[in-house]
Amino acid sequence: MGRAGAPRLIDVAEAAGVSLASASRAMTGRPGISAEVAAHVQRVAKRLGYEPNLHARGLAGGLVPTIGLVVNEIGDPYFAEIASGVIRSADQASRSVQIAQAERAPAAELAQVKSLVRQRIGSIIIAGSGYADATSERAMSRALTEFAHAGGRAAVIGRHNLPVDAVLPDNHAAGVSVGRHLAELGHRRIGVVAGPEGLSTVADRLGGIREGIQGTGAALTVVPQEFTREGGMAGAAHLRGTDVTAIIGLNDAMAIGVLSELRRHGLRAPEDLSVVGFDDIAVAADVAPALTTARIPMFEMGRHAVALILRPASDEPRTIATDHELIIRESSGPPASA
Repeated sequence: MGRAGAPRLIDVAEAAGVSLASASRAMTGRPGISAEVAAHVQRVAKRLGYEPNLHARGLAGGLVPTIGLVVNEIGDPYFAEIASGVIRSADQASRSVQIAQAERAPAAELAQVKSLVRQRIGSIIIAGSGYADATSERAMSRALTEFAHAGGRAAVIGRHNLPVDAVLPDNHAAGVSVGRHLAELGHRRIGVVAGPEGLSTVADRLGGIREGIQGTGAALTVVPQEFTREGGMAGAAHLRGTDVTAIIGLNDAMAIGVLSELRRHGLRAPEDLSVVGFDDIAVAADVAPALTTARIPMFEMGRHAVALILRPASDEPRTIATDHELIIRESSGPPASA
């Protein structure tokens, strides 16, 4: 239930057994559902004591055609590439883009979304990992549901558990490719510098790595750190001196941090330790040695997200799944013992 127990439109939809979009059409008189279904929803709304938010309904005709893009950190090359794709497609559709930074904090992300809503932004795209546990997304789900009821359009990138259109990178399959690559090279003790526990990106990529090494006798040592170069350095410092022969950073920034930490201590990749990342950010090919990584189409993901919000609203959230490609460069090779 909503504030002070007042029923919300989503409560009406659940009680009536229809989608949120259908409930909205029934309560606003918009076309797209039968008269029988509309009457049923209105009866349920009356029984629950639901009162339409007339202010929110009035916003539908007054939203500005700007796209609000919420990212964790615009300086992170992953989000910068996504932002480039969003801006390119938005420009082609004569839309402007307003970027908000959430500082990798769920509360800040929700606050940024609410700020965009207050500014009557017509469309919102959220880029960045969600949570493997769907219950952790409840507050954001409510905010986006209310935004959609007010006439807004929303899409997410890399989030599984929000009730809006989504662009989903194939993180699990990318993890399989990375794990298999190292196992086939002969690595049996593999370190992983992972992002914060509980994030869906971490769960998906780790799950894929475990599948990729399954049956090979290889084992993982996982060290959670921040999704940053500094996090990669800290993880490498923890793993350096153990029996691992390869280290995976769950994004390229972390993997580049791993390379830096190894270099500080006179260790070479891949002669002493192999290093592999994820994403294939622009500098991955330019570091020394050039980084082996699973390429995720970040620019295209941004463009896909814009394509989704430019489509008319649908009864059910739509998904665009993207592929990956393993880019083998100089940073990975057989273990030194081989």
